[in-house]
Amino acid sequence: MPAGRPWPRVRRTISTLTGPMGAAAPRPSCSPAASSQGSIMPESPVSQAGADAVNSVSLDGDHTMIDRIFKAYDVRATYPSPLNEEAAWKVGHATGLFLQRDRSDLPADKKAKLEDTVVVGRDMRPSSPELAGALIEGLRSTGMNVIDVGLIDTSFIYFAINHLDAVGGIQTTASHNPVQYNGFKISGPKAKPIGAASGLDDIKRIASNLRVGQTGLKGKLEQRDLWADYRRHVLSFLDLKRRLRVAVDASNGMAGKMVPAVFDGVADLEILPLLFDYNAGFAHDPNPLVEANLAMLKELMGRTRPDLGVCFDGDADRCIFLDENCRSIGCDLITALLARDFLAQEKNRGATIVYDLRSSHVVADEVKAAGGVPRRERVGHAFIKKTLAETQGVFGGELSGHFYFRDNFYADSGAIAFARLLSVLSASDKPLSAHIAPLERYARSGELNFQIEDKDAKIRDLAEKYKRARIDYLDGITIEVPEEGFWFNVRKSNTEPMLRLNLEARDPITLNAKLSDLKKLLGEPVQGH
Repeated sequence: MPAGRPWPRVRRTISTLTGPMGAAAPRPSCSPAASSQGSIMPESPVSQAGADAVNSVSLDGDHTMIDRIFKAYDVRATYPSPLNEEAAWKVGHATGLFLQRDRSDLPADKKAKLEDTVVVGRDMRPSSPELAGALIEGLRSTGMNVIDVGLIDTSFIYFAINHLDAVGGIQTTASHNPVQYNGFKISGPKAKPIGAASGLDDIKRIASNLRVGQTGLKGKLEQRDLWADYRRHVLSFLDLKRRLRVAVDASNGMAGKMVPAVFDGVADLEILPLLFDYNAGFAHDPNPLVEANLAMLKELMGRTRPDLGVCFDGDADRCIFLDENCRSIGCDLITALLARDFLAQEKNRGATIVYDLRSSHVVADEVKAAGGVPRRERVGHAFIKKTLAETQGVFGGELSGHFYFRDNFYADSGAIAFARLLSVLSASDKPLSAHIAPLERYARSGELNFQIEDKDAKIRDLAEKYKRARIDYLDGITIEVPEEGFWFNVRKSNTEPMLRLNLEARDPITLNAKLSDLKKLLGEPVQGH
């Protein structure tokens, strides 16, 4: 960009998507807190920020800036420093070059129909229009055509890539991070995740050697509204057998647009909305895995007595479910419940279910009992999706609240997970708590974090201490001692001097005893992680 020229700002417009309202008698068992209802929120068009930036490829770029924004699985940082419109242009240009790499040797069935087209979407963060605009111009400066699908939840981008058969897609989002953050989730053909090991390092290398300027290339830009198609796709997973009332916390994130757009007008479904203003104001931290962030949802449920509660994260690709008693349900138990439902369908007999290795053993128990094949996998979007596709598995789940579906292009979707749990719950008169109770047969620690400077040395110490146990190193170290009724996994944090422990045992007494043993080696867990 020429020195001294500011990036243009964007004019805001208005969206009128809202959700239905509802109320009922109070439920005293739920903890109180203040609540908020949905309302009309501004929806910003993509900024022309990148359009005024001249486009070029010259070497000697800003390596420091690029190093600070690229992570293991995505691009993410604070805005406007180190992530700004110039960085977004570079990410777009580098991704365009990466996706244009020689694909001539691929068979026809492996090529995207739109080999020269990338789909771009964005979340509700104030910086998203500017960053998405600059990103788009970076892509177009390589000759790539861009289809802008607008303000969407992250799962929508995976649908759009496959629906349009584009060569890739980029969602502008920082997921559950605070409002000052933003970033990009990059996918290739068939919405295959692009992480450090599958191309993100290549994109980073290209971006590090760029300066913004002219290239003489200019791909086409098209805006397209795919919400009707997305709604049809998600609702194909929904089969309601009875009326349900559901409290939904959108966390001031993209579920505030997605839930009304997809689920409004569905017969026998009443949505009780909370924080549907998708303005990134974040009345609570948009991470539903933290129990404190569910307080407002529990208060709403206490007043309205719904059948179910659900809290989505900021970009609505993850969700946490609460039973009718306002009790949050572990995502591995939801994985077990939905796996059993999928395997009961004739077309899925004997299918593979993929789950992350932190999950309760109840997942494998339930999959085997239902005639399926359980498959443990490393933690992470790229690993679960890859294994699900390779095994042609029907369903997968992570402890983090990501749920994956064969019939959703092997991608994860918070909206579809919501639809499937509604279907399971409506198939009988049993409340969710009655579905979950038989699955809670083991005692669990939850994920505990320990500050460890030499993480590899500590893992070696664990292997030595339990050398007579069953040990594997699929992701960190997993140790099973079936004769004593316990197992655990310890994984390294990618970003901090931390080890993360998940311990499970046959009963609470065994759990407490084994946790005490492990603390002698690991120390006391760190609070607030």
